[in-house]
Amino acid sequence: MPDNPQALPGQAFALPGHTVIALEGRDAAAFAQAQFMNDVKPLGDGQWQWNGWLTPKGRVIALFALLRLSDQTLLLVLPDADAESLAERLRRFVFRSKVAIGIRAGLHAAGRWGRPAQAEGAALAGDENAGLELDYSGAGQARSLLLAPAPAIADTEAAARWSLADLRHGLPRLSASQVEHWTPQQLSLERLQAFSVKKGCYPGQEIVARTHFLGKAKRGLVLFGGDAAIADGAEVRCRDAVLGTVVASADAGDAHLALAVLPLEREPQPATIDGQAVSEQPLLDGLER
Repeated sequence: MPDNPQALPGQAFALPGHTVIALEGRDAAAFAQAQFMNDVKPLGDGQWQWNGWLTPKGRVIALFALLRLSDQTLLLVLPDADAESLAERLRRFVFRSKVAIGIRAGLHAAGRWGRPAQAEGAALAGDENAGLELDYSGAGQARSLLLAPAPAIADTEAAARWSLADLRHGLPRLSASQVEHWTPQQLSLERLQAFSVKKGCYPGQEIVARTHFLGKAKRGLVLFGGDAAIADGAEVRCRDAVLGTVVASADAGDAHLALAVLPLEREPQPATIDGQAVSEQPLLDGLER
């Protein structure tokens, strides 16, 4: 047997760094509606959406998939954030609400290439005991995210390709160095339908709404490919000028991708990151929920 077995085609593989927070109690949905940037009210039981939590200044603390299992149980699937730290920060805002916030250590995230077995679009499938399935398919690429009671096999290559797929579809994977730096509009999160400008108050809502209604969104995500690894936080340069900043990067084999925040209105120009020439690539659609 090989020392490091890999997942077979169609087999689930572990997604390192993914964790799950549960909101439970009579006020779970109301708490999520008051704190998070997307409108939770339209979600029915067994549905999910992209959502996030912002600072009062409208900067993204965490981006996650929010699953509504019932009106008293919601799950946050975090691809990057420190779940313990985020749960502790959220508890400071519970006050008198009837909601408990905890880590679902018994749910392990896994990815699988190919059409989901049952989930479709925003409708998830399964339950916590047997496992949950989410449709993570986008343009030209079918895949599903699984939350299972047992961990899946580790496959470094498959997990790296998963991260590439996230970036190709405009899902920024925020490392610790990029937390609380960017507004939802700067991360082009309207592409994922991940925030609302019409629901009631939530932290950062005034900044988000003002940017939207006054047409002040001047920067957004651009996807770049290079011949070598690209560091988060690196400067994107055109000629001698700094044009933007890398917010997320991923590597798999010979593929090296980066999402950077750049001006929305700019002339096409050759760009470099840390001295290497990079090429702009189109973002794929279809991951909105």
